[in-house]
Amino acid sequence: RGINGLLSMGSTGEFCTVTHDEHDKVNAAVVEYSAGRVPVIAGTGSNSTIEAVRLTQAAKDAGAAACLVAAPYYNKPSQRGMYEHFKAVQDVGLPVILYCNASRSGATMTMDTVAALAKLPHVVGWKEATGSLAQASDVAARTDLAIFAGDDVLTVPIMAIGGVGVTSVLLPTCTDVAPEKVLAITDAMRRGDYAGARAAHFACVRLVGLTHALFETEVNPQGVKKAMELLGYCSAACRLPLVEASAASTAILTKQLQADGLLEQ
Repeated sequence: RGINGLLSMGSTGEFCTVTHDEHDKVNAAVVEYSAGRVPVIAGTGSNSTIEAVRLTQAAKDAGAAACLVAAPYYNKPSQRGMYEHFKAVQDVGLPVILYCNASRSGATMTMDTVAALAKLPHVVGWKEATGSLAQASDVAARTDLAIFAGDDVLTVPIMAIGGVGVTSVLLPTCTDVAPEKVLAITDAMRRGDYAGARAAHFACVRLVGLTHALFETEVNPQGVKKAMELLGYCSAACRLPLVEASAASTAILTKQLQADGLLEQ
């Protein structure tokens, strides 16, 4: 449907509930499926540096173009520990996109740490997942990292300050469900068509009802997987402790998908 790339083993891909072997196999399968048509960014984050390095090496061997590496979760390392973690991963030689989602990981990175990591040869990108344009501006001002919006409503402003796109499933555009609505924004921004980008942005904002149905009735990715099942893409089954969306949530999702013209009545 015209997407510019694929991201495997992120939050929506349930990376936290797969085995290490399954993690490798999913990343490799996505690379194989893509067959060079679009680049694949493989999720290779772990709260164990040894495992993050191993996952990254496996993704590199499989042919991934880059990796998205989440900050170590739960153990809340110091800034020195954070730097050493990402340095060890980038030493594998696969381009690294830094990702620090404190709301999920409980870990934060200071701008000094980000700036220091940006000087390493294989650290190439930053996923802005805090919803803060101020932080994205700091990254843009202090580094040469390729910045991806991690919140769809910030795609236009982040690209306006030099960002390259969006890697998100979390807010109004619902990338996995209706990717063409995201593409309308990013394509317009790349053309310098700000009026077109604004129009596409507000069209996405009008999907706020779907956002609520996906992420406020169920935790991610339970709502997304149910929506994708309703649209005929995949099963809604999740692996424990995640569970399939409830009947009540399914009814809300069905009604909202129909209202947004994504599902036939």
